[in-house]
Amino acid sequence: MAAVTFSPQARQDLLDIGDYIAKDNRANARRFVGKLIDQCRQIGETPMAYPSRHELAAELRVAPLGSYLIFFRCVGGAVRIERVPHGARDLHAVLGMREGRGGDTVQS
Repeated sequence: MAAVTFSPQARQDLLDIGDYIAKDNRANARRFVGKLIDQCRQIGETPMAYPSRHELAAELRVAPLGSYLIFFRCVGGAVRIERVPHGARDLHAVLGMREGRGGDTVQS
C-alpha cells in the first residue's frame, strides 16, 4: 500500500467541504469528510486502478465519491491527493489551468 499525502489545496478543499455541509448539519459534515478521507486512504491500496485524467493534467488520476472528485498523482511510490472539488465545478479553473491547455500541471 502506498503512503497517501495531501497537497495544501486538497486539505483546504476538505475543510471547505466540511464547513459547507456543517451549515446544515455538523454531524453529517464530519461523517462525509471522514468518508472522503477513507476513500483517499483506499486509493493508496490500488492507485493505478483509477482512471487517468491526462487531458486535464499530466499523470493525474481521479476517484469519485458522491458528487466529489478526488484528483491525485502517484509520486515516488506515494499517492498525493491534489484537489477534492465538487464535480459540477469548472475543473480547468479548479486545477489552475487555462482553457485549452490540457497536460499542464496542477498547481500545489
